[in-house]
Amino acid sequence: MTAQDARPLRLAIVRQAYNPFGGAERFVERALAALGKEALEVTLLTRKWQGEAQPGLHVLQLRAVKAGRLLRDWSFARAVQACVKEQAFDLVQSHERIPGCDIFRAGDGVHATWLDLRARTLGPLARLGQRLSPWHRFILSQERQMFEDPALRAVICNSRMVRDDIARRHPRLADRLHVIHNGTDLERFHPGLREQHRATLRASLGVPESRPVLLHVGSGFERKGVPALIEAMAHPELAAAELWIVGRDRQESRLRARAARLGVAGRIRFCGPQQDVTPWLGAADAFVLPTLYDPMPNAAMEALASGLPVLSSTSSGAAELITPGVNGECVDALDIAAIVGKAAKMLAAMQDPEKSVAIRIAARKSVAEMSKEAMAVQLVALYRQLMARVSPL
Repeated sequence: MTAQDARPLRLAIVRQAYNPFGGAERFVERALAALGKEALEVTLLTRKWQGEAQPGLHVLQLRAVKAGRLLRDWSFARAVQACVKEQAFDLVQSHERIPGCDIFRAGDGVHATWLDLRARTLGPLARLGQRLSPWHRFILSQERQMFEDPALRAVICNSRMVRDDIARRHPRLADRLHVIHNGTDLERFHPGLREQHRATLRASLGVPESRPVLLHVGSGFERKGVPALIEAMAHPELAAAELWIVGRDRQESRLRARAARLGVAGRIRFCGPQQDVTPWLGAADAFVLPTLYDPMPNAAMEALASGLPVLSSTSSGAAELITPGVNGECVDALDIAAIVGKAAKMLAAMQDPEKSVAIRIAARKSVAEMSKEAMAVQLVALYRQLMARVSPL
């Protein structure tokens, strides 16, 4: 063993705002827990920190101009670049689009693709505004510069969808793209949650055991497909079902009003953000996430691990985990009729004792090899490989 292999890797992780609910944050927590401080010494470069201190994680809060998101993001990027020059990190892994880092973890996917997909929901004037937006133009420029920067040695993609998208847009990077799926806590999320929590949570909410329940988990309701789900709930095929929405969004009051106008407010529960979603997964019958764009939602993986069938959009990395009719369904994010039909189909199957057992087994099996430990093994192998080579991968 060399001296380099004996000491911890000094890894800097760049994340603008760090809070307990984010996917990048859980990525850091799982990597620390699985690798241990003996193997990995992490410094978080951030401008906003929430949460509790963790062993092996050092936090450097960098200053950024608080005068609109354009100046904020521009100044944070410059602060990161200056800090990296001053510190002796072995590797710098950015979860933000900042040129000059060794690794980019494309947990948020490709901004250009997100804008293309979001444009489907906008009118002509809104699409023009999106194209002319100084902030979007800045992020697109940062993204392009980052992918073209020779310092970029590897891109971690959390789905094949993201890998293929980046390879199509930037063919030069094809051999630097590494698919490492998000690690799921398979001990915490498991089919036994049904027996542990179903009766208790439903009783506390006044929901009968026989009532079909669709569960949505995720903040950023517009992107995550909540408007489409509210529309779907107004259709007769889902008249007997409830929809539980776990998460937060500034548009909640508007969406509540929309549900009231459609006459479904009594069957849609806005449950707010939950630190522990396991009771909700245990009490629901199916998980629905018809997101406009999502590279690989942790919530969908946790639902599958918990034995729930998942309704995914085709513009989500979760779609590559779904075998239609076996452990879930896939739909276009804006196809309300398909969402209604597939959601009703999943609920009907989960009401059948024999089918529901097979679905729960298939759902769990689809993520059984995607543990946080498996993710950590792949990450450390990539880190060591990068450290051992002078030329980019």
